[in-house]
Amino acid sequence: MARIFQTNNMAEADLRVAIVPRGNADLFVHRVASLGLAHGDAQWFITRERQDATASVYFTSQGFAHLTICFVDQASEAGWARPHRYKGCLSHGGA
Repeated sequence: MARIFQTNNMAEADLRVAIVPRGNADLFVHRVASLGLAHGDAQWFITRERQDATASVYFTSQGFAHLTICFVDQASEAGWARPHRYKGCLSHGGA
């Protein structure tokens, strides 16, 4: 499950992430309301507690990003758009 902590410090982040239009995204992300609904890399539960997170992200411009995402409304739309070197890192840590 992807438990994501948003940091305001780039140096603390596991990944730098850019929010982009659908056609430019590496990953389509669906934000879930509870921890139990978070599955894999694409179902994000945003936590306020860094110690509970599987990954910490810093939102930045596309030029500085390790990963580009597009938020989607439906869980069925969430997933990887293309092969990516960070596949599995959001849900299991180790980015």
